[in-house]
Amino acid sequence: MLLVCGLAAGAGAAQYRGKTAIAHRGASAYAPEHTAAAYRLAIDQGADYVEQDLQITKDGRLVCLHDLTLDRTTNVRDVFPGRSRTVEREGKAVTGWHVSDFTLAEIKQLDAGSWFDAEFKGEKVLTFDEAIGLVKGRAGLYPETKAPEVYGSLGFDMERLVIETLSRHGLAEPGADAKTPVFIQSFSAESLKKMRAMGLRLPLLFLIGEQDADTWLTRQRLKEIRAFADGIGPAKGIISARPEIVAWAHEAGLSVTPYTFRSSGQPAGQTVRDEMRRFLYAFGVDALFTDNPDQFPRR
Repeated sequence: MLLVCGLAAGAGAAQYRGKTAIAHRGASAYAPEHTAAAYRLAIDQGADYVEQDLQITKDGRLVCLHDLTLDRTTNVRDVFPGRSRTVEREGKAVTGWHVSDFTLAEIKQLDAGSWFDAEFKGEKVLTFDEAIGLVKGRAGLYPETKAPEVYGSLGFDMERLVIETLSRHGLAEPGADAKTPVFIQSFSAESLKKMRAMGLRLPLLFLIGEQDADTWLTRQRLKEIRAFADGIGPAKGIISARPEIVAWAHEAGLSVTPYTFRSSGQPAGQTVRDEMRRFLYAFGVDALFTDNPDQFPRR
């Protein structure tokens, strides 16, 4: 496997060792995202890293889920039918079964596999600790601080929880385990800055969506990003429209890891392998997030 060599902040960009595959929510094209089945399959398919989106339960435990709510990927509607709630986020009303309203014990009662396929019935929501246990020694970890400001408003310190969890597993320092490199990602610049201020030396990736591309992806702003991150993770459409960003990022000492490459939705005559090959070898990105780690084109 191709693993990362994380460098300390200020010592230059965190560099991947060759082109690198990050299993997006595990091998999520083939198994229910963020379950043990998806993580194990990602490793079996040769992923260099396995991604963990992180949420926080009512009792302060980190769990691996993409959404702030449980209803898309579990049977929470059936198990806890009266527990939905409407909250306001970014000026919009959001109704759902919010992770932060449930204890870990309650969440462990849920089926996180049947929504994907009946063969995965009984898969459970994983804690970050459990995810580390599955992946450690077999691939790298790529956790994301998801909506840290939302959890901060509820009294939780997501960044501290992430660092404490990694510390318990002996993974909070660069190079602590050569078989289990760690790269932390976030859409929140403030979350990344906070972790740097806390003394974290692991490599950090700043995720950038289409709506923020014009703000951040200039030559000057990329140099500013280097002050708090080691790489950028732009939406892939940004790179295909403006491939010069890859060179600008590299000039600034930043790696480039776009998202998300998947077999579904490919245009006629193109495969996800074709698309990934174009980004890796024509555009020159360093790594990418994919639902299909088995299709990652290695040279």
